[in-house]
Amino acid sequence: MRILLWHVHGSWTTAFVQGPHTYVVPVTPDRGPDGLGRARTFDWPDSVVEVPPERLRDEDIDVVVLQRPHELALVDEWLGRRPPLVYLEHNAPDGDVPHTRHPAADLPGVTLVHVTHFNRLMWDAGNTPATVIEHGIVDPGHLWTGEVPRAAVVVNEPVRRGRTVGTDLLPAFARAAPLDVFGMRTEGLAGHLGVPEESCRSHELVQRDLHAAMARRRLYLHPVRWTSLGLSLLEAMHLGMPVVALATTEVTEAVPPGAGVVSNRIDVLQDAVRDFLADPLHARTVGEGARAAALARYGLTRFLDDWERLLKEVAR
Repeated sequence: MRILLWHVHGSWTTAFVQGPHTYVVPVTPDRGPDGLGRARTFDWPDSVVEVPPERLRDEDIDVVVLQRPHELALVDEWLGRRPPLVYLEHNAPDGDVPHTRHPAADLPGVTLVHVTHFNRLMWDAGNTPATVIEHGIVDPGHLWTGEVPRAAVVVNEPVRRGRTVGTDLLPAFARAAPLDVFGMRTEGLAGHLGVPEESCRSHELVQRDLHAAMARRRLYLHPVRWTSLGLSLLEAMHLGMPVVALATTEVTEAVPPGAGVVSNRIDVLQDAVRDFLADPLHARTVGEGARAAALARYGLTRFLDDWERLLKEVAR
C-alpha cells in the first residue's frame, strides 16, 4: 500500500514506518508543521518518501492516516479526493473530561484509532467506529548499566507544560535523588524550580544519543499527571530501567508488578527512588522485569501486525 501521513510524532512514526508499505509524507519548502518531510533525528527507512503538496494529486494513495483535525481539509485540498481514512489519536482528551468530544466523532468514512484503552474510554467518539492499537517500540536493546546514581526524566517543555507533566513535583523527587531531565526546552529548569543546578540537570539530546544517556542512569522517573502513555516510559522499560511512576492514565497497565513502583503517593515514590539509588542489584532485577513486560506487550511485531490487519480492513 501507499499510505499518506504527516510527520507529526517522530517516535511513534519511527515504529509505524517499519512496516511493509510505502509511506508518503508531505514536504514543503519551509518544512513547517504541515510539511516536515522525513525525520532528521530518527532513523527512517527508504520506504518513507517525501512528496510536495502540489504533486499529491498525481500520487496513488491507498489509505490516509490523519492525526490532527485540520488534516482532513488538507486531504481535500491537496488530493482532491478522499481515500479510505484512519484518524490516529495520540492524546488523552484535554478539556471537559470525560465529556470531551473527539474531532472525528460522527465523521463519515473514518475509523478512529486510539493508542491506549484509557484514551478510548475517555474520548466521546459519537458513532465513529473506534479501536485501540497499543504502542510498539523499535527495541533499542538492553542497554541499562545504571552506573550514574541519578534518576532520568524525559519531558519536552517542562516549564510551559507545568502541572500536566508533573514539573511541580520535581523538587520533591530531587530530594530523593538528583535528576537528569532530558527533552526539548529544558534549559533553566532548575532555576525555574528554585533548586540547585546539580540536583536537576537539563539535557537536550538527539534521539540517537538519548537512549544511551538514559540507560546510564540508575532509574527512570515518570512524574506525568495527564498524558496518553509516554513513549519515553516504554523506551526506558525496553532499555532495562526500573520505573517509578505516577499511577495515572494508562501507566498501571503498562508497568505491571515487578517492573517498577507505581503509586499516587509521593512519599511511596520517593522511597522507591531512594531504594533503587541505594541498591543497584535491586534496580537491575526490577529493570529486567520492566524490559520483559515491555517486550511482551509493546513489541514492534505485535504493533505492526495490528496495524496490518486494520489497514487491510480499511482499504477494502
